[in-house]
Order: sequence, then structure tokens, then C-alpha cells
Amino acid sequence: MMKNTVKALFLTSMLPFAASAAQELTPWYVGGGVGINNYEPNCDQKTMKICGEDDPYAWDLNGGYLFNDYFGIELGYRDLGQATWVDYSNKLNDVGARGFTLGLVGFYPFADNWSLSAEAGAMNYLLRNKKQWNTEYYSDKGIAPFVGAGIGYNFTENMKLAVKYRRYENLDDDKWNTLALESNYWGLELSYRFGRTVAAAPVAAAAVAAVDADSDNDGVVDRLDKCPDTLSSHKVDSNGCTEYKTVTTKHDLGGILFNNNSSVIKQESYAEIEKLADYLKAHPEHTVVIEGHASNVGAADYNMALSERRANAVAEVLETKYGISGNRIEAVGYGVTKPIVEGNSAEANKQNRRIEAIVSSTEKAPVLK
Repeated sequence: MMKNTVKALFLTSMLPFAASAAQELTPWYVGGGVGINNYEPNCDQKTMKICGEDDPYAWDLNGGYLFNDYFGIELGYRDLGQATWVDYSNKLNDVGARGFTLGLVGFYPFADNWSLSAEAGAMNYLLRNKKQWNTEYYSDKGIAPFVGAGIGYNFTENMKLAVKYRRYENLDDDKWNTLALESNYWGLELSYRFGRTVAAAPVAAAAVAAVDADSDNDGVVDRLDKCPDTLSSHKVDSNGCTEYKTVTTKHDLGGILFNNNSSVIKQESYAEIEKLADYLKAHPEHTVVIEGHASNVGAADYNMALSERRANAVAEVLETKYGISGNRIEAVGYGVTKPIVEGNSAEANKQNRRIEAIVSSTEKAPVLK
């Protein structure tokens, strides 16, 4: 019983962890996105005469680790495309920003398979041109902060498609102090989270089965069973304990003899009375009925009265000589109505002139199924 209880408690305490382990994917994911980007070059820069058209196409790759279902960290690489302008020498120039990013990401599930996201971090950017119009090559690098937001939909347990917006600040050319850029990016991102869900039902079912075990097969589970070792044949109550019924049994401790037409107890019968007294002392919960009987000699009424006197004589000896309480003794005369030997021969009369002590005990006995 103790082993089963410990096992049940252990499995019950492990249920939340088992369910969580079965339902969670791994914390790792990878992703990639494509979109359009709009630089905001400051056309008041001294080198800029005319702001040109942007090459709007941008892309990124990333990988992340989730601390929980709501918060994680992400490392990525992003290319924000190219911007063009005409300088005061009427030369067409271009510039683009790319580099590694590191940021924190947060998620908020708000409906089945839908979630909102927010991010903030920094980009270690590199500004450079493609030198495709015979302009001078230049490059510079720095750290630019960014923030972002998005909305995503999980169309499988691993795959999520999200719409993303990001804003980059201070993509500056500090080397020559000729550029001060910001960036607005809109795109689609597809991500894949590693792992797969495992059905938790078998674990939960096994734990519930252990919790609801019935070791003694009495129909009451162990966690509710206050009497764990009841016999399977016994009927039990809601606590798993045996139900009892009251049973009355009778014990005939032998006869006490009298002479003809006498209520005086024979000396040899005192041994029987003493035996009866000792039994009653040993079983104080028991009571006794002293039954007086007579032989079939003479008138029936007389014999009835004689049997009552004989019964009362034995009762008096039990109470006065042996100290048995009177409220435990009852004396009844039956006359010649209950002979043990039929007829009125000498032997029959001897056997029928008797006292029988019927000891009654009320005992508890199990109720069987």
C-alpha cells in the first residue's frame, strides 16, 4: 500500500511537467525574410543634389532561442538594399546597408495559431557603394538601433509566416560625414521551429491509472481507502472498510439436575453452575437465560411452577454466590413442554428434570458480497 501511494503521489506531481514536456517544441528556430525597404536620405546633405530612386528589395536570415513561449533572443544578417542620389558634380551615387543584428523578441498569442510580435536591438552595419557609375568607392560602419513589430500565423506546429515592419535609425556615414540615413522595412518572414509535439495522453492516462489503483480489489481506490487490506469477499463502505452485521448465537453449557419434585440443586451440579459463572465473568458482554424443565410426572400446572422455581434457584446462586449481575440473568420455566427424552420412564424423568443455561452473545460479523 505504501509503495502504491508513493508511486501515485509521484506520478501525480509529475503530471504538469509531463504535459508541458509533451506539448513544447524545442526553443530553437531559424527563419528568413524578403521585403521592400525605403531609405530616408537627408537631401540637405552637402554632397547631395538630387535624391534618386531606391532599389527597394531587401532580405534577411535569422536564428533564435526562446526562453519561453513569450520571450527570446535573435541573431540575424540583413541586407537593406541600395539608395541612389546625384551629387553636385552631377554624378550618380549609390549606397547600401547590410550587417549582423542582435535583438530581443517578444510574442503574444491572441487567437488560435495567431500571435503578435515585437522586437528591439542593434545592427552592426556596413555602408558601401557598388561603384557602378565610376564613382569613388567608399565604406563605413557603425551601430544602428532598430525596433520592429509583426503579426504571425502558425500554419503547422513548426512553420510560421509573419508580416514584419522594422525601423532603423542612424545608419550614418561618420567617416566622411556625408550620409545620415534611416530605414523603413516591410516584409514577409518564414520561420521554422525545431522539434515536434508528442501526445501527452498516454502519460496522463498511466498516471491517472496509478492514482486510481485499487490494490485490495474492494472497489475503493487506494487514495480513498482507509482500510487497505480488506478481503475481496467482504462488502465495504465508502472508506473501503468492512461492513459488519450483528449476529446472535446461543451456547448450551449443559444441564443441571434436581431430585423428583424438588427445586433444590444437587451438590454435583454446582460444578456446572461455577463453570457457567466463570464463562459469564470472562465474557461480560454476554447474558444468560436459565431455562427450567420438569419430568412428565404429575399435573402440568404443578410441573410448570416447579420448573420456574428450579430456574430461579439457579439464577439466585449465580447472583448471590458467584456475583453475576442480576440484569444479565433471566429465569424461565417451561414445565414438561420441552422434554429431551420422550416418555415417563425413570431415565426419561431423570433427564427431563433439568436446567439449561442458554448464553446469548451479540457479535459483529462481516457482511459478505
